[in-house]
Amino acid sequence: MNRIEDLITALQKKEEEKNKNTVLWVLAIIGAVAAIAGIAYAVYRFFTPDYLEDFEEDFDDDFDDYFEDEDEDEEDK
Repeated sequence: MNRIEDLITALQKKEEEKNKNTVLWVLAIIGAVAAIAGIAYAVYRFFTPDYLEDFEEDFDDDFDDYFEDEDEDEEDK
């Protein structure tokens, strides 16, 4: 009877180890996918031009030109 109980406990331990291994593999795969996604996003952000910066520079140039034109008009008077 002891021998049968030992076999049953050994089989149960193997099942538990399989479950732990499965969970470990699932978490490893999720972590790898998240890491790849993070790297892809970082590369995308690095290579994507910043259009807002260009807009702000153009706006500042136009804004400065407007006031320079007004100053020249006042000096001409």
